[in-house]
Amino acid sequence: MPTRRVAFWSLLLVLGFLTTTVTAGSIPSDLREIHLLDRLGFGPRPGNIERIRSIGVDRYLEEQLSPKSIPLPQNLTTRVESLETLRRSSPELFIEYGPPSYGGKQGDKEAAKRGRQRARVILDQGVEARLLRAVESPRQFEEVMVNFWFNHFNVFSQKGLDHLWIGSYEEEAIRPHVLGRFRDLLGATAKHPAMLFYLDNWQNTAPNSPGARGRFKGLNENYARELMELHTLGVDGGYTQTDVITLARILTGWGFRRPGQALQQGTVPGRIATVFAVNAISSNGFYFDANRHDFSTKVFLGRTIRASGLGEGEEALDILSQHPSTARHISYKIAQYFVTDDPPKSLVERLAGRFSDTRGDIRAVLDTLFHSPEFWDEQYVGKKFKTPYEYVISAVRAIGDPVVNTRPLRAAMAQLGMPLYGCQTPNGHKNVRDAWLNPNAMTQRLNFATALGAGRLRVTEQPANAMDQMTATAEKRADNQMGSAKPVDSRILLKTVGNKISEQTRATVEDSPPALRAALILGSPDFMHR
Repeated sequence: MPTRRVAFWSLLLVLGFLTTTVTAGSIPSDLREIHLLDRLGFGPRPGNIERIRSIGVDRYLEEQLSPKSIPLPQNLTTRVESLETLRRSSPELFIEYGPPSYGGKQGDKEAAKRGRQRARVILDQGVEARLLRAVESPRQFEEVMVNFWFNHFNVFSQKGLDHLWIGSYEEEAIRPHVLGRFRDLLGATAKHPAMLFYLDNWQNTAPNSPGARGRFKGLNENYARELMELHTLGVDGGYTQTDVITLARILTGWGFRRPGQALQQGTVPGRIATVFAVNAISSNGFYFDANRHDFSTKVFLGRTIRASGLGEGEEALDILSQHPSTARHISYKIAQYFVTDDPPKSLVERLAGRFSDTRGDIRAVLDTLFHSPEFWDEQYVGKKFKTPYEYVISAVRAIGDPVVNTRPLRAAMAQLGMPLYGCQTPNGHKNVRDAWLNPNAMTQRLNFATALGAGRLRVTEQPANAMDQMTATAEKRADNQMGSAKPVDSRILLKTVGNKISEQTRATVEDSPPALRAALILGSPDFMHR
């Protein structure tokens, strides 16, 4: 794409093109389908708009809120099932790909390096599965919620052992619960080795307990703090530092053991061993070590919690999941994601009420949202700026070709500042305009749109080698192969995305050389919003 045209589009985006004020009112009928596809999914594939028109908005909403009612394409199922590490539990992954030593002396450095390189297949297959499902699955809302909840309960794939468990974390702790009860989702993440390792609770130990030795020396507040600040109550949720410390004490002993390690009964002396010792590892590797637990009565958020070992943590999760601040915090994040960066307080309170009334039924809260006047308000339509993840997925969906090679998509997300499973901080990526709208990011997006629109990313072909991604060498080679590349048909693309593309953008596209038209559509301000 010529430099001047890139600069023109970048300037329009940064100045807020397509962000003119619109008065409140119901969305025009000709935008309802694309609004649903953009908010409940990652944008349309060819034929999606026509299908919603044929079955109706209400039927489509009902389908997406019940994803198991939607059959998956056989080719997608076959490809995901071929990714064998996704079928492995966390303990199995540790046994096959984990380090030779666990908490002991350092082994051979070269052997450890080779083992880590071999373990990269876990992350590669996790990324492959996520991207294939996001692009190809007709259960689009389920994929949106997987992305939403993973980001909410974020785990960084490159922290120590978490590179082993990032795929199983999504498969075991996130995906089964995205439209279920929040308490189940909260408990699944709290007990998964990936979260226990990421936020250090696997080392959380009562200082004066029999197990307080070596790396298990004392209290670790990391997970307890983020559990309240990020996962449940919110930063202004009404808790104190004393509550953080108390919750950390409640969660002492929550961790995991090396699979296959002998588990001995009666490791805690006397009466406590009889009453509290838990001597089994759950299917995902969670293990409660009574030997390191703080067995004392505690007061948490004004509630007295009696000593009961593992049950104390379960009681604390019950309290947190049912707290009014949690209802408001989760409802705010949902409204911000699906409606607008600064959601109306009245909507948040309505959703919070539904959350509390249904004891955290996620599907019920979302159903309330999608039938709210705010969701359908014209002033919010097309005003959410897509994150890099949403942008890349929506662009590939719009061109309609089956995805064979996901590597260029993974590389593009990294270049755009949002590597999949690569957020280091526990608060996850932001989903608001200010986090992603800047000149450099827009240039990167337009480069991606140009390569994709011109057919140069080769997403429909097996890569020549593992390193053939969006590097300078690959781009140069792609430029030399332009004659063999098949550009995206801009007429089909415009039909696919429907009325989300403005008349101003359409006129610009029409006046441009045919080889650039698809890139201009995908790189337009209209397409970068949802």
